[in-house]
Amino acid sequence: MKHWTERIASDLTNWDVEKHVVASGTSISGSIHIGNSCDVFIANAVGKSLQKLGEDSKTIWIADDHDPLRKVPYPLPESYEKYLGIPYSQIPCPEGCCENFVEHFQKPFLETLPVFGIELETYSGFKMYQDGVYNDYIKKSLERAPKIREIFNQYREHPLAEDWLPYNPICTECGRVNTTTAYDYQGDTVFYRCQCGHEGEMNIKSGEGKLTWRVEWAARWKIFGVTCEPFGKDHAASGGSYDVSKVISQEIFDYRAPYPVPYEWITLKGEAMSKSHGVFFTPGQWLEIGAPETLNYFLFRSKPLKHKDFDPGMSFLDFIDQYDRVERIYYGAEEAASEKEMEKLGKIYEVSQINTSESMPFQTSYRFLTVARQITDDPEKIFAILKRNSQLNADMEGKEYSDLDEDAKTRLGSRLENVENWLGKYAPEFVKFSVQKTLPDVQLNENQDTFLLQVADLLENNDYTSSQELHDGMYTIINELGLKPPKAFQAIYKTIIGKKQGPRAASFVLSLDKDFVIKRFRREA
Repeated sequence: MKHWTERIASDLTNWDVEKHVVASGTSISGSIHIGNSCDVFIANAVGKSLQKLGEDSKTIWIADDHDPLRKVPYPLPESYEKYLGIPYSQIPCPEGCCENFVEHFQKPFLETLPVFGIELETYSGFKMYQDGVYNDYIKKSLERAPKIREIFNQYREHPLAEDWLPYNPICTECGRVNTTTAYDYQGDTVFYRCQCGHEGEMNIKSGEGKLTWRVEWAARWKIFGVTCEPFGKDHAASGGSYDVSKVISQEIFDYRAPYPVPYEWITLKGEAMSKSHGVFFTPGQWLEIGAPETLNYFLFRSKPLKHKDFDPGMSFLDFIDQYDRVERIYYGAEEAASEKEMEKLGKIYEVSQINTSESMPFQTSYRFLTVARQITDDPEKIFAILKRNSQLNADMEGKEYSDLDEDAKTRLGSRLENVENWLGKYAPEFVKFSVQKTLPDVQLNENQDTFLLQVADLLENNDYTSSQELHDGMYTIINELGLKPPKAFQAIYKTIIGKKQGPRAASFVLSLDKDFVIKRFRREA
């Protein structure tokens, strides 16, 4: 069984090329999120699959930083509306911390890529125009403008004007690029009109203009020798960018269009990600709450055109549980439901990894750590809590925190940091608690008081090795007293955290210092 990225790589081996170039690109119109960065993650995975097959390949990323600003991205002020239509490359940094608008949004994204094990060559669309990389392609496009218009018109309801040219100069009067129309050219000079009322001319070698998108995309394929490129499903629509650019690539630039890998949008809690509305989640934000491999798993566990929705709230715990299960199945620490599932999950896990360990890595429950971390921030004490609650790998039994190797300590520390960030930023209020240093002023009925006193006796007279044993003991008392379980557990939560609800009672009690709990239940502390 092959993973879908491996199948793409396998198909590409039939291409007669010396070197594969897997391209990706992103419009720098605001924060780069996990939705529009799919290009990069998919391209990287396909590139690695090609290399495993013995193919020479490299991955590239082009910043579409010469495109016009169409909407003001969150959280920029309304005053940035004055830059609408102006190329991103010409807009100042919104906070004065970077060279310009592009660097402000591009830098945080590029800095995260090495953490995900992504290696690629980066290019700037703006710089490519400035350096004259597109010059010959602009010239050819102007010369072949009638043919390009003919290609465009095959996919348009209303035909382009007879004098339309596939090039947009930057207006020397208003600075905008999406409001100009080139209508004639002589040699290297293009003549244009702008909606601001200005009429001017532009030397195509100045870098102060750009090819219209679908022509630029086709030119880019030939410039870099691109053989494969992932892109959002909007470009893949019938008669869309890829269909048009594919024909232009073949008929104008005599180049075979690359293998297309369209992908579906990622929604955030059911809502389309939008830079202008502030609805997005970046790779950097993901690293705050999860290991880099978990984002890879999120992206690669299903085919690219399958809908993906992300919610950093409570469902994130379910997602991490799923990832951990796949890891255990891969290393044989847990059985899969079937041979087919084992093979499928194993492939997804492999593709998701940055470095695959030879043996099962140290693993702890993210969900359980959301409780343990609110009890203490001491890794050694947390390890003891994990141990008391049977939350460690089988090979960890009998070991102390000091017995852990550096890799295990690092993994525990990283996950604790992720959990702390999740608790602070995305956890709902009902999950949060704080162990009260003094007995809260709470009212309990007689049965609840008796229940707590008898649980204190249980703890004093037994050394429980599992939360299930304590759970069973608690239920024996509950049944003898004729108490309803919610009322009994409510007494525990009220006495320890001053709230009516909290984590699973037996596991929670077993996670706390035994002497502290006994005294608290007896109202001695």
